[in-house]
Amino acid sequence: MIEIPRNDSQKSRLGLVLTGGGARAAYQIGVLRAIARMLPPHARNPFPVICGTSAGAINAAGLAMGATHFATGVKRLEAVWSNLHTDQIYRSDLVGVLRNALRFLGSIVSNRMAGKPVSLLDNTPLRQLLACHLPFRGIRRSIHAGALHALGITAWGYASEQSVTFYQASPDVIPWKRTQRVGVPSRIGIQHLVASASIPLIFPAIRVNREYFGDGSMRQFAPLSPALHLGADRLLVIGVNEEKEADCGRIKVVGYPPPAQIAGHVLNSIFVDGLDADLERLQRINQTLDLIPETEVGNISVLRMMDSMVITPSEKIDELAQAYASSLPRVIRYFFHAAGAMGPKGSAMLSYVLFEAPFCQALIDLGYQDTLRRQDEVLAFILGNGSGNNGNN
Repeated sequence: MIEIPRNDSQKSRLGLVLTGGGARAAYQIGVLRAIARMLPPHARNPFPVICGTSAGAINAAGLAMGATHFATGVKRLEAVWSNLHTDQIYRSDLVGVLRNALRFLGSIVSNRMAGKPVSLLDNTPLRQLLACHLPFRGIRRSIHAGALHALGITAWGYASEQSVTFYQASPDVIPWKRTQRVGVPSRIGIQHLVASASIPLIFPAIRVNREYFGDGSMRQFAPLSPALHLGADRLLVIGVNEEKEADCGRIKVVGYPPPAQIAGHVLNSIFVDGLDADLERLQRINQTLDLIPETEVGNISVLRMMDSMVITPSEKIDELAQAYASSLPRVIRYFFHAAGAMGPKGSAMLSYVLFEAPFCQALIDLGYQDTLRRQDEVLAFILGNGSGNNGNN
């Protein structure tokens, strides 16, 4: 019989890091569903520390709320993603889209909109969706029950220019302050999740306490850091971008890139590059410590070995998004077509905003199959019986 290590054990302080990526975050649900299948039916959450950014913040909060029964928490999230429609995330009707677009253009040519939230899309429906499906009081219950040590939600402060991790945790977790990143104790609510998921320009900034915040993936130079500050000593990272090919040949340019292609590259730089760099840095530190004699390691108090495992998509999500582009509402298809997002060159941007059930279900299935293919490795890592070796797909 599989025995899950108790979450209050320092030895078993496994951290889960859920990255940002808009609609791509549905992939994380498939991974979690596979993990739930590997564990006993009524198992508690195997991740004492859960950290999320952008859309990953919503998944992180959902898990934290149902930490006393992991499988149930995953099923709750899967039910939302599997039945998702664009109009539950942002307004997709003609009136709503046009009004928001005109406001956005007006903010560029006139100062009359100064001080008012402006964006390409209106994500008011997202608040209603979160309010209906996420019982935030469950976070405190999970902590009191010992099923959760800490939940961290990261957002970017436009005024302070800091990556701020709002966390709700056990009393022994203390705030931290590093260069351009801080940890602030909070009672996590809808505003933190919406702020963390506010993709710049596409969704409006959200005010939390004294400051306006945007997507937590912006300038997040150390996405693994919050989990470590919150007490994790091992990390399972679920990414939403396939592993880059080592050798990418240069191709001949036919024409000027459409706006959607440029926007796709910008979004990739926000959501992907920081994680890759931080994982590479972690691996270098591990390799350096491995070269130091065991008798001397104890003298290096600021560094420690950090075992990690990374699960990423085995297929190109951009191409998958293009296959499901027709599922978008007609009005959104028209605007995205004008921006070049409906073609191959704009599929990267499309994959971040395609909040439709067929695409999300395809991502869930992909995450589920990717994880089951590594079942023995994943289960051994979760139970603390094996090393992740920074592996990925």
